[in-house]
Amino acid sequence: MDIKTATALRRLRLVSAPEAVSFLLLLVCSVLKRTTEFNAVPVMGAIHGVLFILYVIFWADAWNRARWSAGTGVLYFALSVLPTGGFFAERKLKREAEDAVIASRARKEGVVNA
Repeated sequence: MDIKTATALRRLRLVSAPEAVSFLLLLVCSVLKRTTEFNAVPVMGAIHGVLFILYVIFWADAWNRARWSAGTGVLYFALSVLPTGGFFAERKLKREAEDAVIASRARKEGVVNA
C-alpha cells in the first residue's frame, strides 16, 4: 500500500467516528426538539452535515485509491447512513490498516504465507 492510499484510508477512519457521534447527537436533539423547548437541531444538523460531506469526500477518495470492490465501497457508504455505522467503519478500517502493515513487514522480511 502506498502512502497516498494509506493517507486516504486514515482520513476516512478519522472522520467516521465523529460523523457517527454527530449523527447520534442529531437524533437526540431531534427528540428533544419535539418533547421539550430545547432546539439544537439547526446547529447539530450543520455540524453533522459538514462531517457527512467530509465522510463522503474521503470515502470516494479512499475507494478510488484503495481500489475496493463495489461491495466494499457500498458497505462503507451504507455504514455512513446508519446511526452507529461510523463506529463499525472506523474499526474495520483500523483492522485493514493493521493488516496492511503486517503484510508489508512480512514482504520486507521475505516471509511467504504457507
